[in-house]
Amino acid sequence: MSQSASVEPRVRLFVALRLPDPVVDSLVEWQQRELSERVVPPGNLHVTLAFLGGRRERELPGIVDELRAAAAAARRPVLSVTGYRETRSVGMLVLDDEDRRATALAGDVQDRLERLGVFRREQRPWLPHLTVVRFRRRPRLQPGLPGVEPFSPSEAAAYLSRLHPSGARYEVLESVPLGG
Repeated sequence: MSQSASVEPRVRLFVALRLPDPVVDSLVEWQQRELSERVVPPGNLHVTLAFLGGRRERELPGIVDELRAAAAAARRPVLSVTGYRETRSVGMLVLDDEDRRATALAGDVQDRLERLGVFRREQRPWLPHLTVVRFRRRPRLQPGLPGVEPFSPSEAAAYLSRLHPSGARYEVLESVPLGG
């Protein structure tokens, strides 16, 4: 007698800092002026704290609980743009993390998610950055930096990432305030 195995639904997840609307607006203007490649759309701009990849749907409540706990204990970060950098597939704005508050939050979130068994920390240290453009071949762009004043995200969120031929689409599953 043969039984078909049921496959538990999986979702691509990450947790990130949400950007204030005025920062997103400034970045969109800058992208249109400075970047010629496939820019990251406004709704996808964020500062990743931890990328979890494919996870079982039933793990989501625990992930959100851990994000909520870390966010409640966090002091709001102050971030500022300090440079532009490219990897083989993305261009990013590198951020200064005043008093290392975002770094502390990322570390706390990652520790909590590791203990939960849904995340494995990367070998390299966490780098506060905003991915602003994607490409198939590194274009070696040298854009001027956006005129974005230092900013302080007030929320972190758990995001769902859906892959599409035109690029990933992100959906906020739950947003939580920083600092309680």
